[in-house]
Formats: sequence, C-alpha cells, structure tokens
Amino acid sequence: MRPTLAKMAGGNAVNLDPALVRYANMYVKRHEYFRWTPRTAWISFAYVIAVPSAFLYMAYKTEGKWNLRGKLRGDTIAEF
Repeated sequence: MRPTLAKMAGGNAVNLDPALVRYANMYVKRHEYFRWTPRTAWISFAYVIAVPSAFLYMAYKTEGKWNLRGKLRGDTIAEF
C-alpha cells in the first residue's frame, strides 16, 4: 500500500491561508448575511429597473434613425 501525500509530507500537506478560507466561507454563505437596507434597495432598483429602462428607452428613441448598410463615402447615415 502506498503512503498518501499527507503522510509523506508529515501531516498537513497544504497550509491554507486563513483569510482565504474565511472569504470562501463568506462567499458561500453570503445569502445568510444579506439584509435589505435603503442602500441595497436603491442599488437593486438601479440595476434591475433603472438601467434596463434607460437602455430600452434609448433603443426605442433611436429605432430606425440610422442605416449603415449600402452607404458610400460622403453619404449620411441619418435617416430622419
């Protein structure tokens, strides 16, 4: 039977950094520590509703204004 790496290295083969272990545990259990505060509510609103709404508004506002196909040098791309 072959000895394992831990036995050959004299016990613990790899010493883990305690800060990285704490970070990994925090990352896995992040949902347990989350709380709704005014700051987290505002950030969630901004990224879930405000930013997509702004992109959607700009998409509808500029729909059909530019045509980039079949243009020659000097031709304008604006269609309005």
